[in-house]
Amino acid sequence: MLQRLYQWTMSLADHPRALWVLAIVAFVESSVFPIPPDVLMIPMILARPSRAWLIALVATVSSVLGGMLGYTIGYFFYESIGQPILTALGKADSMVEFNDRFNGVGFWAVLIAGVTPFPYKVITIMSGWTAMPLTTFVVTSVIARALRFFVVAGLLRAFGEPVRTFIEKRLGLVFTLFVVILIGGFYVVRFL
Repeated sequence: MLQRLYQWTMSLADHPRALWVLAIVAFVESSVFPIPPDVLMIPMILARPSRAWLIALVATVSSVLGGMLGYTIGYFFYESIGQPILTALGKADSMVEFNDRFNGVGFWAVLIAGVTPFPYKVITIMSGWTAMPLTTFVVTSVIARALRFFVVAGLLRAFGEPVRTFIEKRLGLVFTLFVVILIGGFYVVRFL
């Protein structure tokens, strides 16, 4: 089923209103949809490299707005369903401690999920669930999603089809290594 969904999403890149389709896919991917917007972005940019920055901007804005929906889902469903259950089970205090720890590293959690293959939707929902400050969530989401989508757009615009395989197969690993090195660098500076 996931393969059919992937193929269907790819076919939308040729649609006359592909930018709108990209906006919808980027929006819902940030909270519920399993296929990343890169699947649409790549063929769209290869077909019209002159629109690479516009395509990246649409993906970024739509993804951040979708992330805010994910935040809202986490925020409201936790309050109405999750918290009463945890209180009845005597686990509400554990969740307060978890929330404090998550929000203490929330910037990094959102940044990492926004640029790596880790599902961004998980962090958007968790950010709302833990009541991460909305400003921190939005600013970090903008940075992370813009970094991811504009790097993809820039690579495709500069190198075209030859870089496609690298993006599809290895860019997630490169972003993950970048984040690990960045965090490692901060750790070394802070503790050594």
